[in-house]
Amino acid sequence: AAKIKSKSVHVIGLGCGGGQKDTRLLKLLKAAGRKIFYTPCDVSTAMVLTARQTALAVLLEKNCFPFVCDLATADDLQKHLVTRHPSLVTFFGMIPNFDPQIILPKLASLVRPKDFLLFSANLAPGKNYAAGMKKIVPQYDNPPTRDWLMTFLLDLGVGKKDGKLKFTIETGNFGLKRIVARFHFTRARRIEIESERFEFRAGDSIQLFFSYRFTPERVCKVLASHRLEVCEQWITKSEEEGVFLCRRK
Repeated sequence: AAKIKSKSVHVIGLGCGGGQKDTRLLKLLKAAGRKIFYTPCDVSTAMVLTARQTALAVLLEKNCFPFVCDLATADDLQKHLVTRHPSLVTFFGMIPNFDPQIILPKLASLVRPKDFLLFSANLAPGKNYAAGMKKIVPQYDNPPTRDWLMTFLLDLGVGKKDGKLKFTIETGNFGLKRIVARFHFTRARRIEIESERFEFRAGDSIQLFFSYRFTPERVCKVLASHRLEVCEQWITKSEEEGVFLCRRK
């Protein structure tokens, strides 16, 4: 908030959730004398309306512009979200669950020379990337997470004896590693959803979840390929979480 010198600022909360973090920013910007505008954006209409209601405690209703969209499929974000005011784009808790080649071009399209991007990323701790990844696997491969991930398949009629849930570490684009959870079928299974039918054979698998883990150095490298640079960063003592403030190069 201290770095924004413009008289007005438009906070664009991508994946806004309930809007609590964005509203904390709005309070700081308002206290600094800035004229504030806010666009809460999420795939969930309920979350967008909740974020709007949270933010109305600190800004005028006419300055709040709720927007519902699926970031994974939307290809016209710039048209709908960029305004004449300098922007502060927030992206909290979301980037681990998007493929970088899909989400980063969209984020970059919203950041102009006078704008900022503020996002959080899950990190692999330590100097050794591979060792750091192995260290955090138990955060995912544990009974509560297994139960949570299996709920999707169980609700569709898949039984626990139809296969096994396995967690692996994979390396993708930009050399980034991610934790992936897949259910591997050990026997044939048919799933019907409304009028669609899906046939699984023994040996087939279905991906239920993935989460990219970065390092501060890899954050900078990936952003640079989209003409963005990190101007401030805050890393937790555990080195497992980071918040990054970015601008266009």
